[in-house]
Amino acid sequence: MIEVNVVNVAIDMKSNMPVIILKEKEGNKTLPIWVGLFEAQAIALALENVKPPRPLTHDLTKSIIEKLKGKVDKVVINDLKHNTFYARIVMRKNGESIQIDSRPSDAIALALRLKVPIYIDEAVMDKVAVGSKPIDEKEVEEFKKKLRDLKPEDFAP
Repeated sequence: MIEVNVVNVAIDMKSNMPVIILKEKEGNKTLPIWVGLFEAQAIALALENVKPPRPLTHDLTKSIIEKLKGKVDKVVINDLKHNTFYARIVMRKNGESIQIDSRPSDAIALALRLKVPIYIDEAVMDKVAVGSKPIDEKEVEEFKKKLRDLKPEDFAP
């Protein structure tokens, strides 16, 4: 398993959908996960440590877990099927390990509120990770040259 951090919540300009960017804690790979608007908002609020006046669903879930004396250990993005990510919330109650199926966005929002680590299964990361190697100076210069050589007609349909 690879530990990741949430590094950004953004809007994908092509689809106009929110996307969560996860990055390896110890590496260069990133993983984009497209999510719903409300889930993106919940994640963004947690990243900014903003406390809403009334509990949102993820705040409520956190309160329920704590009141029932459960403890979330981590969340794991553990599968990718038909372009849909799957996650598990891994927790304990009375010494018993419990795994709960979850959408990644909900698991991430909860993990941020509980300050527990987020992991991605290595097989999932290998399937869809971006930037598995650092960009070297030669690639940067080649890209700059292509940009300098662009003409307006290159953008015409």
